[in-house]
This record gives sequence, structure tokens and C-alpha cells, in this order.
Amino acid sequence: MGKNPYSNIFPYFCPVKTFAVSDKPILIAGPCSAESPEQLSLTFAALAQCGKADIFRAGVWKPRSRPGSFQGMGSEALPVLQQLQALHGIPVAIEVAEPEHVEQALKHQIGIVWIGARTVSNPFSMQKLATSLKASGIGVMIKNPAYPDIDLWSGAAERLIENGITQLAAIHRGFFPFEKTELRNTPRWEVPIEFRRRFPDIPMIGDPSHIAGKKTFVADIAQRAFDLNFAGLMTEVHHDPKHALSDSRQQLSPDEYCRMIDGLHYRVGFSENPEFTNHLEDLREKIDVIDFQLLELLMHRMRYVDEIGQFKKQNNVAVLQLKRWGRILESRLEQARQAGLSESFIRQLLEMIHKESIARQTEIMKKNT
Repeated sequence: MGKNPYSNIFPYFCPVKTFAVSDKPILIAGPCSAESPEQLSLTFAALAQCGKADIFRAGVWKPRSRPGSFQGMGSEALPVLQQLQALHGIPVAIEVAEPEHVEQALKHQIGIVWIGARTVSNPFSMQKLATSLKASGIGVMIKNPAYPDIDLWSGAAERLIENGITQLAAIHRGFFPFEKTELRNTPRWEVPIEFRRRFPDIPMIGDPSHIAGKKTFVADIAQRAFDLNFAGLMTEVHHDPKHALSDSRQQLSPDEYCRMIDGLHYRVGFSENPEFTNHLEDLREKIDVIDFQLLELLMHRMRYVDEIGQFKKQNNVAVLQLKRWGRILESRLEQARQAGLSESFIRQLLEMIHKESIARQTEIMKKNT
């Protein structure tokens, strides 16, 4: 096998296994928007004193959904951030959306950038940015696109890799919700899990602020990210959240942030304890056996589905039988409740099985035999 392209990641973006060994997550914190030199200085100083920020983040150019919304200080923030970076010895990360932003970042010795959800959602914009970042030596973090399109997110990573960028991390900030929920964005944890399967050596950073939308949910989302072995967090922190010019409801004060970090439990990727390893393997083998049994049961069930489909066709009976489907849902969900299983999970599972059954019987109806 060839050399791992992510093996020379700079100190903040190490392979996940390295983080598991060091038992230390990447902690990125700072305001949603760069508002003023005073705001940046106060927030930076508070986080430096807290000692729980490896990287200071600030939105210099904010792509807003509607015109008239505050878009950040723009390039005027960069010399301020450059000075604060040197003063506190903490590297700065900013969002870039255009090649000109990359040029400005390099000019002011900003060594870390992130690419936002709106930009990642546009392959043309991603290609321009990837080209401009080539040979820059900048560390790049790529947020997930606004909608749960894993290929779009993967494509953004591939464009950067093709341009020789190996200092990479991904950020999970949730997805646009299609229905009203308590959270600002839907987590859809299965999507970042699939991204990590495709790119196992690109660290995954959780963005609890954008998923939560309200500060009251930030800690729970952050812990969930650590429970799923995320490599770190990017949290929005403002010295005076109530008067923030953007996303005030989801930003924490420095004190709130430091207390949150102290209360979180960072999970390592593996344990070298042989007793743990042996017991875990034993339990996983049992799950493997059950998984094979489940697949065999599904295979047998689909055979009966096909047989019923043939019988319906011979007797000119419609595929969809709503009364039967209603009885199945009612009885199986009652069984799930009695067994202590999640009703929503069993409902989704039954709906997926029913959808596949309908599709199989529909294909049988189409055949001329």
C-alpha cells in the first residue's frame, strides 16, 4: 500500500488514532462573526486564559441568507487577528468562500481556514477554492453541505486532495431541517459516520453550536459528538452573547464554554486493556451471529413477499393492502413498546421493509408471465 496521504497532518489535524492515543480532542472556539477589534480582543483573551481553545475561530466574511444581515468585519479583521494570534500563541481559523479570501488569509499569516456549508454545496465554488489553496500550506476544514448529500461532501474533500492538500479536517454542523424541530439543524449522524468510513484518516470535528441553534442544547450535542468518537469540537463563543450581531442565541460566553468543556467526557477510539478488548470481541461476535440471522430472516420474509405477489397477480388483487399494513404497524409497534424498543426506530424499520415489499411485488406485476 502507498503512504497514507494524511500522515503528515500538522499538529492540530492529526489522524483520529493519534487523538485516541493522546487522549486530547481538538478544541476550536470563537465568535460567529468578527464584529470589532474590541470584541475579538476580549473573546480571544478570555479563551486564552481559560486554556481550552487550541484554535481561535472567527467569521470574517459571513455568507448570509438574506441581504442586510451582518456579514462580519471583512478584511479589516485580519490584521487584528494576526496580532492576537502572535500575542496569545493560539492559531486563528477563518472561513473562506472565494479565492480572494485565501489570498488575504495568506497575506496575514492565517494558517487555518474552513469552507462553509453554502460553499461546499456548490461544486464550481469548491473547485475554485481548491485550486487557490493548492501549495498554500494552509490547513483546511470542510463543513458538510447544507443538505445531507454525502457525495457532495466527499467530492469537496476529493477536490482538495486532488490539489495536493493533505492538512484536512471535516466539520459536521448538521443539515437544513425539512420540518420544525427543537434544533436549528438536523444532526443526521449517519452522514458524518459514512464520511468517516470513506475517509477514515480525516478527523471529524463536531459543530454543536450550529446543530443546536440554542445554547441550552450545545453541551448535549457536544457530548454526543464525543460519544461517536469525533476528534474535536468547533464551538461559537462570544464575550457578550446577548449583544452578538449574529447567531446570538447559540453562542456561549467564555465562562459557559469553559464549564461545558470541563463537564464533557472525551471518548478514546480504542483501549489497550486486554480484558476490555477480549470481552468486546466476544460481544461483537455475538452481534455478528445475530446480524447474519437477521439477514437470513429478511431473505425468508422476502421469499414469502414474492410468493404473495404472484398470488395477488394471479387473482388480480392490488399490491397495496392498507388494512393489512395498518394491522402490521399497530401490532408490531405494540410488541416494540413491550420489549422496550424505540417506537420510532421500529416504525422506520417496518416502513423500509414495507417499501421494499411493495417494490418487489410491483415488479412481479409488471412481468408478462
